[in-house]
Amino acid sequence: MSSTMLVLAAAAPAGGPPGWVQILPLLAMGVIFWFLVFRPQMKRHKAHQAKIASLQKGDKVVTAGGLVGKIVKLDEHYVDIDLGQNVKVKAVRSTIGDVIPPGGSAPAND
Repeated sequence: MSSTMLVLAAAAPAGGPPGWVQILPLLAMGVIFWFLVFRPQMKRHKAHQAKIASLQKGDKVVTAGGLVGKIVKLDEHYVDIDLGQNVKVKAVRSTIGDVIPPGGSAPAND
């Protein structure tokens, strides 16, 4: 009789949570990671792609290397930028970091 009770006791569940409950914290961390890291990065990337697509001749731009100039010529993959007197460079279109608004920005001491 005691051996029958041991078999029944071993077959009974331990009373712990189901297996799928252990996966919930990992899923929650994945969702949080998605909203805090991936989603903002994708939004910045889409905004940058839209900026690159809307470049026009005459726009003032800043390259990723920090050069500031005016667009002289546009190509599908390249942009010719005038940096100053007799200084023109050809840059890859995707390396344009930002477009400076036409009015510029107000001086810091105003």
